[in-house]
Amino acid sequence: MSTQTTGQIGERLARQHLRSQGYQILATNWRCAEGELDIVARQAETIVFVEVRARRAPTTESALVSIDPRKQEQLAKLAYLYLDAHDLDSAAWRIDVIAVAIPRAGAAIVEQVVNALDW
Repeated sequence: MSTQTTGQIGERLARQHLRSQGYQILATNWRCAEGELDIVARQAETIVFVEVRARRAPTTESALVSIDPRKQEQLAKLAYLYLDAHDLDSAAWRIDVIAVAIPRAGAAIVEQVVNALDW
């Protein structure tokens, strides 16, 4: 399975997970000149920016470890740009990470880390 296919499957499973938890999906793969947000969702009155990390299982690396300080800064910048572009400057927001482990056989494991990034 290619890295691109793994990523697409991971994002699909992440969207399903979010919907099952009552989130409303606002955008997927939102792009601007600065980069891309995997998923933008709403939970009650909070805008949630979701970074999806999909891996072939088993893996020993944490999804959070793979998000270095530069990526954290980029995600925060993209969040501000999205909020500005959609007139949501005063909205409450956070960044979550969803890790998806995709085994060769059996069900995938989806884990959401709420408010995962501090900056």
